[in-house]
Amino acid sequence: MPLGRRRRRRRRVVATAAVVHHHDEKVAEEQSQQAEQYEPEEEHYEEPPPAPAPAPAPAPDSDMTAQLKQLADLHDSGVLTDEEFASGKAKILES
Repeated sequence: MPLGRRRRRRRRVVATAAVVHHHDEKVAEEQSQQAEQYEPEEEHYEEPPPAPAPAPAPAPDSDMTAQLKQLADLHDSGVLTDEEFASGKAKILES
């Protein structure tokens, strides 16, 4: 091959490589910009406030105490006999 053709061919190969290199750089830059666009910023989430504590359920003892007191009042007033009072008291204490 004559020297002129080799040089032209070499110049074409070098020029093609430069174009490809430039294209690759452009693609890499575009991808970098897209990645920056979609990168989440530092998350600034505030901790949610703690859930309020549930209201305490009435203690079974207080309900039981109220029932026993009512039963005793009925017994003291004469509405209940001793046997009825003892039976009612046993039922309350079992539950």
